[in-house]
Formats: sequence, structure tokens, C-alpha cells
Amino acid sequence: MIATIIARHRTLFVMDCRCDAGPGDRPFAEQHDRLSVSYVRRGSFSYRSRGQRHELVAGSVLVGCAGDEFLCAHDHASGGDECLSFHLEPELADGLQGPGGTWRSGAVAPRADLMVLGELAQVAADGRSDVGLDEAGMLLAARVRDVLAGAADDPVPASERNRRRAIEAAHWIDAHSAEPVGLDAAARAAGLSPFHFLRLFRSVLGVTPHQYLVGTRLRHAARRLAGGADSITDVALDVGFGDLSNFVRTFRRAAGVSPRRFRQGGRGRRALPRRRLAAPSPRGR
Repeated sequence: MIATIIARHRTLFVMDCRCDAGPGDRPFAEQHDRLSVSYVRRGSFSYRSRGQRHELVAGSVLVGCAGDEFLCAHDHASGGDECLSFHLEPELADGLQGPGGTWRSGAVAPRADLMVLGELAQVAADGRSDVGLDEAGMLLAARVRDVLAGAADDPVPASERNRRRAIEAAHWIDAHSAEPVGLDAAARAAGLSPFHFLRLFRSVLGVTPHQYLVGTRLRHAARRLAGGADSITDVALDVGFGDLSNFVRTFRRAAGVSPRRFRQGGRGRRALPRRRLAAPSPRGR
């Protein structure tokens, strides 16, 4: 198996796992070193742990618990498998623990609600979503926890204190939007754990912190494009985007036009597609 770390955050890291084993390959015992939630995006395999065997196919989710030994086998000719795997540090794993402890090694069936979140996480991993990859991983892990517990997640109460904290966090993100702001940094500024901060922010403002960060960067960029003479590359880098291609792609997805055409429209040289620009921003559902 080839396992590549594609992202690291303080409370989790993300791996792209690809295995080309087949029926003739003998499995060997392994051990989970921390809690992991892995979305199977292609192929199939069997997973044996705690005396149980689970069959996983595309859309299934594997849950591995720290310290548990396991075997993965490919008894059927599926051509291997591919997974997007989120490995949670103890702090986050404990924060996601349900009443009485809900985590257990095994598999969760390929349910529609999990597949949607799994694909969202994959799109985020590919850099084609305004949702942060760590955010997508936490949302997927929380939903898996709910499925295992057989209960829905309690909504965050929109008390005046919570509303104030979310709004103050939004102001902080806006003020630091040109910097490499991550979920961990924003949560620390708010004095909350990353997962609680994500739930609170999304509950009060309707978008995730990363979606708000991207929107803020686009807002600053739009203002400079429409009323300034700086190059598009300078605008992209100054507002916080790491490279021009990512900025152009993100701006076009949000505005329906390229930054260049937006600039021309802002100066009255070309018409802008009003329907696309007037469309509501994503609500982070």
C-alpha cells in the first residue's frame, strides 16, 4: 500500500491511501496508532478486527481505534482500493467522543449522508472546494460518530454569548484574512476547541470558518479589481491566495466570471452576468 500524507493540522492529519493487493497477496497484522476515519472512494476490501470481519466497498467508512490490531485482505478481484483517511489526534478524538463512548473499530455502511460528506472531503483534498479539508474531515468524523451512537448531533445553542463569539471570530478572520489562517488558529483566537468552534461558527453564521475566510479574501479582491490598477497576480497574493491559478479558479466559481472580466465589468467595459453575481453564497450545508 502507498500511503501519502497530503495535509497536516494540529488536531489531525490526512492521508491518501492506495492499495493494489489482490486475492493472492497474504495479509499481515497491523495496529492503529490513533483514531482514524477512512472514506473508501474506490475498490473494495475486507477488514478484520476484534474478532469481526467487515466488507467495505466504495462509499463505506472504516473506523480504526488506537491500539486495535487489524488485517486488511482483498479476497475478491476488485483491483485494489483507494481511501481518504483522517487520523485524529487524541485531543480531537476525545472531543468527538459521544456519551458512554461510541468509537469502535469496524465499518460503517455506504450511507448516502456519509458518501456526500466523503465526496465533499475528497473535493476539498483536490483543492476544488471552499470548505477546508480539516473541516470536511471533522464533519465526516462527527457524522460517523452520530451513526455509531444512533443519535443526531445536538445543535449548538444560539445564545447571545455564542452569537457574540462567532461574530468576534468573523472579525478576527477578516482582520487576518491575508495571512495563512487555519481552523486551529481561528479556534485558538476564539478560545475554543477546533471542533466546537467549527460547530458554533457554522451554526450562528451559516458557513464554515474556511468558507468565510475564502469569501473575505474574494471580497477584498473584488474591491481592488473593480477600483484599482494592481495586477491580478498582485491582488491574488496580497489578499491571501497562495497562487494565481487557485485564485482565478475560486473567483470564477464564486462570481461566474474571471477576475479579468470582472475588472472590465467594474470599469464599464463589459457587462457582468447579474444573475450569477446576485446568487446567494453557499450556506455550508
